[in-house]
Amino acid sequence: MSAAMKEMPVKLPKSFDRPDEPWHHYLTIDVIWYVLGYTLFHPFVSWVIVLCLRAQYTPYGNIEMRVAMAWATLMTSIGLFGLVSDRIAWGSPREVDLAEEVIVITGGAEGLGGLLADTYGMRNANIAVLDTKVVSEDEAEQKGVLYYQCDVSDAKQVEAAAAKIVQDLGAPTILINNAGILHTKSILDTSAEDVERTFRVNTLSHFTTIRTFLPYMLQEGRGTIVTVSSVLGHLGAANLSAYSASKAALLALHHSLRAELAQNPAAKDIRTILVQPGQMGTRMFAGLETPSNFLAPVVTPAEIGKDIIKLIERGESGEVALPLYSRYIQILGVLPVGVQSLVRSWSGVDGAVERMVEVRGEMGRKR
Repeated sequence: MSAAMKEMPVKLPKSFDRPDEPWHHYLTIDVIWYVLGYTLFHPFVSWVIVLCLRAQYTPYGNIEMRVAMAWATLMTSIGLFGLVSDRIAWGSPREVDLAEEVIVITGGAEGLGGLLADTYGMRNANIAVLDTKVVSEDEAEQKGVLYYQCDVSDAKQVEAAAAKIVQDLGAPTILINNAGILHTKSILDTSAEDVERTFRVNTLSHFTTIRTFLPYMLQEGRGTIVTVSSVLGHLGAANLSAYSASKAALLALHHSLRAELAQNPAAKDIRTILVQPGQMGTRMFAGLETPSNFLAPVVTPAEIGKDIIKLIERGESGEVALPLYSRYIQILGVLPVGVQSLVRSWSGVDGAVERMVEVRGEMGRKR
């Protein structure tokens, strides 16, 4: 059951804010894979082809009928295997009623976190945002979101905010760890303070919020914890050493958390979601050009947010990885090191940040 939707004024982006692109700019491997998933690779569609051939009185012994039946059987087997694999990996879903859930989002004033907060606010959910940015009471009331000015890298501030949330909304049952910062510096130019600040916000804050809010979930007997990492946690990138390392640490944290929850009988209805996006079209990565718009398109917060919300409201554990390459990026690590070097060189991932800094500098001079 979902909460009732409320009206909320929004400002749609102007068409002239976006450059005109040719039609093939929007043709990506993700679009092709999506279409194939609902057509040629879908078990139902595969069996429809078999039925169409039988409607034409095609004999079972004909080659086209044999191929169609073999393909339909293969797609059905793969689909069933996927369902069984997911159930073994993630367990059965829990019941979710937004009216009875209290959602906490870190870094929810803008970007992906802001989109999630606004979406749940429009649905009259109990939503609390922890962010250093100050949001006016009028804006908060308009969005239907409670904002708590809080530096999530400070454990005492998080604990104080948690006490207020419990008093205002009740025990938190959904935690979306989204807060993050970015320093575009080389290792030699990165100070100890930069590294420490990055890890405190991007990594240590997850430990703090989990330690603070997980006891409430155990007490309520239900919950969902969302960990927002990055594909750079697998890849790393030049001039993003602190950011990449902090996101890589979150991968280990997520798997360790899952292992500990599996050993706790009181946590049988607590679900975990790992988010590993590629390049997102947010202010944090403004000016960063994707190496290949076809193979590595820029994903919008709406695309990532949609999948996060779907898993949360289904009460399921799982992983959100967009675009397509981010689902299989771990395969790169098992390839010969020479192939890995060629892929990195061809992709341009290690020169992207330097170009982004140059673009931002040019934009700043134009202003």
